[in-house]
Amino acid sequence: MVAPALLSKVLQKALQVATHSWEYGTVAEALLEWNNASLSIWNTPFPSGSIPLAHESSVPALQYAKSHIALDGNTLINADGSSADPASLGVYAVMLGATEEVYATAAKRQADHLLYSVPRYDNGAISHRESVGELWADFIYMVPPFLAYHAVSTSSLSGLKEAANQCRLYGEVLGTESGLWRHIIGPNWSDRGLWSTGNAWAVAGMSRVLATMRHSNYAGETMDEQKYLAEGIKRIVDATIAIDTSPSGLLLNYLDDASWFGEISGTALIAAAVFRMKVLEPGMFGEERYMEWATRKRQEVSNRINQDTGIVGPAVNPLKWDERKEFWAGSPEGQAFVVLMEAAWRDLKG
Repeated sequence: MVAPALLSKVLQKALQVATHSWEYGTVAEALLEWNNASLSIWNTPFPSGSIPLAHESSVPALQYAKSHIALDGNTLINADGSSADPASLGVYAVMLGATEEVYATAAKRQADHLLYSVPRYDNGAISHRESVGELWADFIYMVPPFLAYHAVSTSSLSGLKEAANQCRLYGEVLGTESGLWRHIIGPNWSDRGLWSTGNAWAVAGMSRVLATMRHSNYAGETMDEQKYLAEGIKRIVDATIAIDTSPSGLLLNYLDDASWFGEISGTALIAAAVFRMKVLEPGMFGEERYMEWATRKRQEVSNRINQDTGIVGPAVNPLKWDERKEFWAGSPEGQAFVVLMEAAWRDLKG
């Protein structure tokens, strides 16, 4: 396992370089899973079937998220035209709302905005963008986990099912015959490539929804949705393993294009998802090849942590995912993904 002092540097760098809405949400999740694992959806997130009464003084993720959440609009933060990215802070708004009603109200406004105001794609998928129906794989980590968690907080079985349904609708459009997902399909932006981090956002987001369902009072009433999610995650993971031939030991930025460099962001988050799925679905992910692959990827990523700065690289530029230059300044999401990977490994190994 990465030494705690070194991982602390990785996390501190994430805190230092995060400046965008989705980065704040992803860093908050890393803080929660690493520092307060018992509160995360991977463990016992709903004592007596309810949202835990967690106090921000003892939960760094809540302190951090609270500093970025806005209480005066329909979204939790301004996101420069993205409808999905503000929802990355939604789980923490719900958690804060268990003791401060104003945050519960803000979380409801955010959920209502997504469900009733944001444009839809032709098949009913909620758009990743505010202005037009457009689907990004990133959405799956931002919105469905929040909708699922919020649904548990409001005792809404239909809301919980809708979180999984959005994953299904996105898969209908972005999924390919290989099992991998394209990055973006829409009228304004388009990236039909098999972006490593996009596939990572998808598997990690679906696994969070699955865990939320599995650990809620509605586990028995969402079996069909859980089956779809688990199978969808497996398709992406199987296709990723099958296509992974990079001599670097890291996943290529675009998984099927050998002209790209290997990078740590998608590698770390998909490895983290495999570790989580080993616990959630030990039958489906019981074959040794899954753990062997994810463990190798974890080692490759861990070997690339700068001992002095905590920066992990090479990463893809998170704002210019088609940039051919390796990113060494510290990717906010990439740094957070490494922490999520280590938290998943620690929880798996007990």
